[in-house]
Amino acid sequence: MQQPGTAFAIGIAGGSGSGKTSLTKALVARFGPERCCVLEHDSYYRDLSHQPPEVRAATNFDHPDSLDNGLLAEHLRALSAGRTIERPIYDFSTHTRRPGGDRVGPRPLVICEGILLLSVPELRTAFDLRVFVDTPADVRVLRRLQRDIAERGRTVSSVVHQYLDTVRPMHETFVEPAKRTAQLVLGWRQSPTEQAAIVEQFVREHRDVDALTIGD
Repeated sequence: MQQPGTAFAIGIAGGSGSGKTSLTKALVARFGPERCCVLEHDSYYRDLSHQPPEVRAATNFDHPDSLDNGLLAEHLRALSAGRTIERPIYDFSTHTRRPGGDRVGPRPLVICEGILLLSVPELRTAFDLRVFVDTPADVRVLRRLQRDIAERGRTVSSVVHQYLDTVRPMHETFVEPAKRTAQLVLGWRQSPTEQAAIVEQFVREHRDVDALTIGD
C-alpha cells in the first residue's frame, strides 16, 4: 500500500508495436486526464547532436544504454513526490533533443510506457505496478512498420534493416526476459479497454485514487 501523498506509478512494457500506447490512452480515458500524467521512455533518448548524421543513424536505439534512464528515474521520483518536471522533447528524424521541454505536473497516477522499462533495474523498482503487454512478433513488426513510416519519416528498407539488425536481437536479449518481472501480463487479443479494466482493478485494490490530490 502506498503512503498518503505519493502517486501510484505504473510501468507499461512490451515489445515494439505491442500496444503499450493504446493501453496508456485507455487508462487515461478510464481514470480521467485530471488524475493521470504520462511519460514515454522514448522521450528520454540521449541527445546525439554532437555526432554526425551517419553515426546517429547507426546507433542501436533498442539497447538500454541509448536512453537517459537516470533522468527518467529522477523524474518519476519527482512526480511521485508531487513535483513538476520538464520532460525532454526528442526529434526522431534527427536523433536530437529539441531546446526546452514539456512541463508535466504531478497527478495521482503516473503512467510510463516503453519497450525497455522493465529491463532497467533503476526504473523497474520505481513502479508500483509493472505491466507487460505480450504480443506476437509478426503483429508487432507490422505495427512498427506502419508507425515508423507515418510518424517518424522512415523508409520501409530502413525499418526492416533496423528490425533485423537491432530490434529483434535486443528484444530477445532485454525485453522478453523482463516479462517475468511484471505483475500483470496482458494478452494482445484483449482490447485496450479490456486491458485497462484489469489494470484499474489492480490499482484500486492498492490505492484510493479517487480520494487523492497531488500537487506542488
